[in-house]
Amino acid sequence: MANSYKETMNLPKTDFAMRANLPENEPKRLAKWEEERIYEQVLEKNKDGKPFILHDGPPYANGPIHIGHAFNKILKDFVNKSHAQRGFFTPYVPGWDCHGQPIEHMVEKTLGPEKMAKIDQPTLRRLCREWAEKYVDVQREGFKRLGVNGDWEHPYLTFTPNYEAGNVEVFKKMYLDGSVYRGRKPIHWCKRCHTALAEAEIEYSDETSPSIFVKFKMDLMPGMFEAAGATGDAYVLIWTTTPWTLPANTAVSLAPDADYVMVQVAGSNMIMARELVEQVAEIAGWESYDLVRGADGEPVSLKGREFTGLTYTCPIRQDLKGTIIYGDHVTLESGTGAVHTAPGHGQDDYLVALEFDVPLLMPVDDNGVLTDEAGPFAGLDVDEANPAIIAWLRERGTLVAQKEILHSYPHCWRCHEPVIFRATDQWFVSMDKNSLRENALDAIDHKVEWIPAWAKNRIGSMVADRPDWCISRQRSWGVPIPVFKCAKCGNTVATAETFDAVIDLFYREGADAWFTHDPSDYLPRGVKCETCGCTELTPEKDILDVWWESGVSHTSVLKHREAEGLRFPADMYLEGSDQHRGWFQSSLLTSMGAYGVPPYKSVMHCGFTMDAEGKKMSKSAGNGVDPADVMAKSGADVLRLWVASVDYSQDVNIGDEILERTSEAYRRIRNTFRFLLGSLDDFDDERDVVMDWDALEPLDQWAMVRTRHLLADVDAAYDAYKFHYVYRAVYDYIVNDLSAVYMDATKDRLYSEAPDSPRRRAVQTVLMNILEVLVRVLAPVLTFTTDEVWEHYPRALREREGRPSNVQLAGWPKMSDFAPAVPAGEGERIAEDFGVVMGVREVVTKALEDARGQKVVNKSQEAAVTVTAPRSVLDVLERYDAAAFEELFIVASVAFVEGGELSAAVEKTDAEKCPRCWNYRALGGNPNHPDVCERCGDALDALGYAEGE
Repeated sequence: MANSYKETMNLPKTDFAMRANLPENEPKRLAKWEEERIYEQVLEKNKDGKPFILHDGPPYANGPIHIGHAFNKILKDFVNKSHAQRGFFTPYVPGWDCHGQPIEHMVEKTLGPEKMAKIDQPTLRRLCREWAEKYVDVQREGFKRLGVNGDWEHPYLTFTPNYEAGNVEVFKKMYLDGSVYRGRKPIHWCKRCHTALAEAEIEYSDETSPSIFVKFKMDLMPGMFEAAGATGDAYVLIWTTTPWTLPANTAVSLAPDADYVMVQVAGSNMIMARELVEQVAEIAGWESYDLVRGADGEPVSLKGREFTGLTYTCPIRQDLKGTIIYGDHVTLESGTGAVHTAPGHGQDDYLVALEFDVPLLMPVDDNGVLTDEAGPFAGLDVDEANPAIIAWLRERGTLVAQKEILHSYPHCWRCHEPVIFRATDQWFVSMDKNSLRENALDAIDHKVEWIPAWAKNRIGSMVADRPDWCISRQRSWGVPIPVFKCAKCGNTVATAETFDAVIDLFYREGADAWFTHDPSDYLPRGVKCETCGCTELTPEKDILDVWWESGVSHTSVLKHREAEGLRFPADMYLEGSDQHRGWFQSSLLTSMGAYGVPPYKSVMHCGFTMDAEGKKMSKSAGNGVDPADVMAKSGADVLRLWVASVDYSQDVNIGDEILERTSEAYRRIRNTFRFLLGSLDDFDDERDVVMDWDALEPLDQWAMVRTRHLLADVDAAYDAYKFHYVYRAVYDYIVNDLSAVYMDATKDRLYSEAPDSPRRRAVQTVLMNILEVLVRVLAPVLTFTTDEVWEHYPRALREREGRPSNVQLAGWPKMSDFAPAVPAGEGERIAEDFGVVMGVREVVTKALEDARGQKVVNKSQEAAVTVTAPRSVLDVLERYDAAAFEELFIVASVAFVEGGELSAAVEKTDAEKCPRCWNYRALGGNPNHPDVCERCGDALDALGYAEGE
């Protein structure tokens, strides 16, 4: 008989597979979306909505995508899709950074030195372009595989004519305003890549350097020390970690307000900061020393500023005289308080030298080799020069001490080798002319939203402290500095007319034309040098910094493509945290310099992807995670769910175990969708929905209210861009409320009631509301799975005319969409009551577990439960029928008694097991079906079931 009853049950039916098989099915869905043109459909649907423009920061086109790329692009897709679902107009144009030294280096490496020596610049640029195009295509396919929506067929590429012309438009504005200038000052220089580097192109790594203490012979004994009895030669004792810069020494800087004394040791009189004497003595191994003292026995001391103008013989170039000066950059944390100053080799040295009119020497060439100006060390690489100079100083008795130190030192971001500081003629953006720094800081503080908020301090401090921006590079593959030199006198020729001619040339032929045309081909007639009148002009050879190039995307993309729905400024820039000193900053400076406004309304950053132990990923360590491997094994939606589960503002960990946990979470979510779809197979929302709130049972009402709370939490989390809050809210709701409570408790009604029973339709009504919320709020995250769910909706809904073909076109759930509507005040009352009820459930659940363990019952359906509760709790419980608690607790019966503390007792029920629903109830209530409970008998009647069939 029981077997025949099974055919009368409403068991779930759905074609939505339990096994997702994402690696195989996601590419098919991508093909379907491409055929449907889903990106264009979403834009068309929202064309009258408020625009939200997330401007894509361009990744470098030099290899397949890595996990950091995937992390960043998926976050952007969350932002765009969550806005699109809510009706915003969200055009998204992906972009690529296609110029720069790394691509040029790879082409050079591929060609080899012999071919490189013979190649002309136009051919080299063509090969670089082909290399970039290759990896744009590779990365584009990688990003599309992640399920990221965008205008993939029309990306922006920094080597296209339209984009290159935008560089000149911004350069023109800033040059004519006086913010761009050519100057000679020390900059980071990579001797291997043979180019200048900006601060954003510097990374810091530990480096071991020689730390030396050297005495510089002064021309005269300072009077105060001479009056105190000091005789013989006087020296100023300096400290440096870059001996190779000593040939460029022209000054020694002291701390202006520090006290300086003369130390007498081994026949030498050495001036240094009093505060550092003991530290120096320990390093130098002085067993005894004394200080020059006055008549009162106290050490004679002078303030650093009081030495100003005294001279000494330079340590290497002994035909030159150096000057003692002072500067606030001198600290007393280490060294001697006397800083060897080479204005050609350091920003602080350069600035203090300007103040005191100290000459600048530059005895180092582009290859990092000392020139003839370095005297005996000419021809040595700077690294080779260090030990040679130290040995030379030792031989002459001027080396006082030497030790090796480990310290953080700037390295080139591309070759990862140490850089040097050297003064060269370069193009710069002035941070202070036209108040660029001041205006940028004001924008950071008052005109941009930073996500997370503390990032404002990070970029603010960087802009506050940064030197002028060096924007010229000595390479071939990039956009040229768009100015000319007079062939006769070398004067720069750059006017509004020349800039406009170059802009027009680049729009028509691209920047390649700079290297193939003579300026007379495109410059207006009559252009000449304003200094000497010469009409023969030569184009500048240097190219623009790639950070400038990517930074002007606000013009080359946002402004140039306004017809496609883009706008300036963008609503958001979203990149890795390192871009506070990179793209976020270069975009801000060029936009403020050209237009006086920031290029973005908000800036959101993400951390770095680390391995499972929190270590940096590297090829040598073999701890990298390839997104292609993850998708081949688990699917893009699992990777997307992992992105949603982490706090993106910090560095995040990923590894096999983490992804396995994410896969398990995905399975929980997928199985929940499967249950919802299976339980709603025969549901028609137009025919079967229960519109009367009071027709819902208490547990149904609680589920509706709880779902409304979920939607409010998710809305707030999406608004705050806290996607890990979205994940946590949805996952906890599914696991703790929906799966463990509501679905578990209402399965009996779903399966056992007559198909059209009001009690069953009430559950289905609630589940339909839940499905409509979950499928929409998870669509930005589980972009493949939610569309699959959408395709497997109940037939009546699926086939309804006018229904969107894709969940991305379905819009966002609203409180007003809930049916039935929650009456005013009912939500608060239900939530408050069920706060008490769920506390009782927790106690009952624990008592049932204990009873099963003690073999009192085998399963909860056999249990007769007695709950003892204080009067305040009973007042809440007594508002509901006992049947509501029998369903919630999944037990045979529930009784309540008043008592001091909340507790529950479990006995085995005397009732019999219904062979149809397996609940323990009184049997025979329906005379047509004496072997089953009354409820099942009524259901069988409704089905027209006759016993014995």
